[in-house]
Amino acid sequence: MIKKIFKIEGMHCASCAMNIDGELEDMKGVKESNTSYVKMITKVSYDEELVTDKKIIDSITKIGYTATIA
Repeated sequence: MIKKIFKIEGMHCASCAMNIDGELEDMKGVKESNTSYVKMITKVSYDEELVTDKKIIDSITKIGYTATIA
């Protein structure tokens, strides 16, 4: 299991953070996602054999936000 922080752009409220967490936690291999609207980051714990940084970023982008590795 690995933990990484991703910088998020485009969030407008706390519901945006919940949307990101829900999307990521539905991915196979993601154990936990903790997104902070105030800090504009998400901390993700995941199995790097099942999911890649690119898949996480693509998933966040798909729902309308911009993500980069912090």
